[in-house]
Amino acid sequence: MMNKSSKIYLAGHLGLVGSAIHRKLVASGYSNIVFRSFAELDLSDSLATEKFFEQEKPDYVILAAAKVGGIMANNDYRADFLYENLLIQNNIIFQSYKHKVKKLIFLGSSCIYPKNAPQPLKEDSLLTSELEYTNEPYAIAKITGIKLCEAFNLQYGTNFISLMPTNLYGPGDNFDLEKSHVLPAIIRKLHLGKSLMNNDMGAIRKDLDKYPVLGNTGKSPEKEILAVLEKFGVNRKGQEVSVGFWGTGSPRREFLHSDDLAGACVFVFENLDFRDLVDDKTKFDRVVKDIRNTHINIGSGTDITIRELVEMAKKIIGYQGAIEWDTSLPDGTGQKLMDVSKIRALGWRDTISLESGITAVYQNYCN
Repeated sequence: MMNKSSKIYLAGHLGLVGSAIHRKLVASGYSNIVFRSFAELDLSDSLATEKFFEQEKPDYVILAAAKVGGIMANNDYRADFLYENLLIQNNIIFQSYKHKVKKLIFLGSSCIYPKNAPQPLKEDSLLTSELEYTNEPYAIAKITGIKLCEAFNLQYGTNFISLMPTNLYGPGDNFDLEKSHVLPAIIRKLHLGKSLMNNDMGAIRKDLDKYPVLGNTGKSPEKEILAVLEKFGVNRKGQEVSVGFWGTGSPRREFLHSDDLAGACVFVFENLDFRDLVDDKTKFDRVVKDIRNTHINIGSGTDITIRELVEMAKKIIGYQGAIEWDTSLPDGTGQKLMDVSKIRALGWRDTISLESGITAVYQNYCN
């Protein structure tokens, strides 16, 4: 059992995932959590990372730091996503080995799985066929992190565990309409549509002051604000308002609240070791161990169509206008659902329903 005063280094504490883990650690009674902002520590700098570990000597490490972005950013900045993520995770994993960290949790992504892997996605589907091209560099970096953790465990006896969460949402999410993932984009567009229906330009200006869109802020002329909203599918024609989304709305997606992921991290931290994740313990004694796919999927185990998601969010937000689907635009992968039987068999499951989670996120967004 971990000591509540053990020193825990949380890398990436300001992000959606890292901030949720920080809240959960504090709520669980952990009192010795260290972190650094990017301005204080560039984790892609191997010498700076080594110096940090030498000074702080953490007992435990949670690696939630990464260069992240939506499908467009992943595709446009392929070299950056591969190179920078490799640097960050290589530096932290190596220094955790070198400084004898008792346990490390490495956080990846469901994009590690092949684009045509059978649904739901099982841990054993890793590296069975080709990846989705648009996020291939990010996926390769995360797969390398999984394999690096496994390799250190098998060669040096470290205790490094990899967790692969599904699509996440929660307080502190990215609501940038150019770069956000699907759920925060839906929430924001419906909020703007509701404000437009109510002729509440004050609410729209407040929104754009917090999250400018293509250089437009709440101080921009009304004509320019309405034009940029229309560009992202929030339209007013006469008295009618509509909010538009890509595709048919038929793809199915799974979502997990960031606080649930944080709960899974703390559960694994407190209850599991690498040896617990190997089905046949006698493999440790063999010359050729053949131990692989020890990472753990973290998700809700249920999915929903994008159309159903929009209708749920529409009801929560109180938007009463029209919804339009642009079927000339692509749907993307038909389904992405995680098989979570492994983590459930180990004793953890999610607790926050999608409806209550979206309600809380929208209230937080408005405040």
